[in-house]
Amino acid sequence: MISQKKLVVSNAPFLHCGAGVTSRSYHIFLAALPAVVVGLIRYGIPALGVMSLAISSAIIWEYLFNRVAKSPLSIGDGNAALIGLLFGMLLPATMPWWAVVVGTFVAIVVGKQIFGGMGGNCFNPVILSLAILMVSWTTLFDFEGMLVAYDFDFAVSSPLVVAKHLSDFGPEAIDRFSTYNLLMGRQIGGIGATCGLGLIVGGIYLILRGFIRWEISVSFLAGVALTAFFFNLVDADQYAGPTIHLLSGYTLIGAFFLATEDSSSPVNPIPMLLYGLLGG
Repeated sequence: MISQKKLVVSNAPFLHCGAGVTSRSYHIFLAALPAVVVGLIRYGIPALGVMSLAISSAIIWEYLFNRVAKSPLSIGDGNAALIGLLFGMLLPATMPWWAVVVGTFVAIVVGKQIFGGMGGNCFNPVILSLAILMVSWTTLFDFEGMLVAYDFDFAVSSPLVVAKHLSDFGPEAIDRFSTYNLLMGRQIGGIGATCGLGLIVGGIYLILRGFIRWEISVSFLAGVALTAFFFNLVDADQYAGPTIHLLSGYTLIGAFFLATEDSSSPVNPIPMLLYGLLGG
């Protein structure tokens, strides 16, 4: 008697590489730590409070949504904690607690879960939340005003604010922000967004380990650099050069940790290059 065998056909992909969401989340978490640690050392206990609240409240919002929606608990995969971490990295150290909680609610519930959870969101939850908070409470992202109580041993001015008003300050104002200072985090900004060297090291780690694709990050940085270069070439008295734009603001964290978010970015090489270039 010939034994019959059943052929089971499922949807693609047919081969799993063994990597999981949890592994990816915690590796990105690990890659972000150098920049976060520099920020915590620079801004102290208030920064630790903001980061802790951002991570914990993101996890709580995810848990509560799972319970209300009667969906499987997903806090164990580390994605909610990662969203909280990245969101906290973009905030000033003196961000009010209620703004942190509102921001993580928008990121988790509006930016992620309403679209169907991880993999279904068409926008990066962290960027969506940041944009809504910036529009709603603009003054909370005035880093010079928010960090006025700190006494730094470097220029207490946001590099991008100086670049924006370069024609008023004069081209020599940019000289206060040396490449070394920008790389070492000697500038004001988000808790985990100021240490250029830490972000670059973390980004390279993620690329080498295969957790993000180099096409998006490199083309994003190229887009920023080329745009700044040509504007500076046209009028150096009004537009700052590429270095300021590459090493300040949210450029590096955007290139390596935000633009590369799986659900909201392309998957093929040419679209990734175009996506990164135009985004930059």
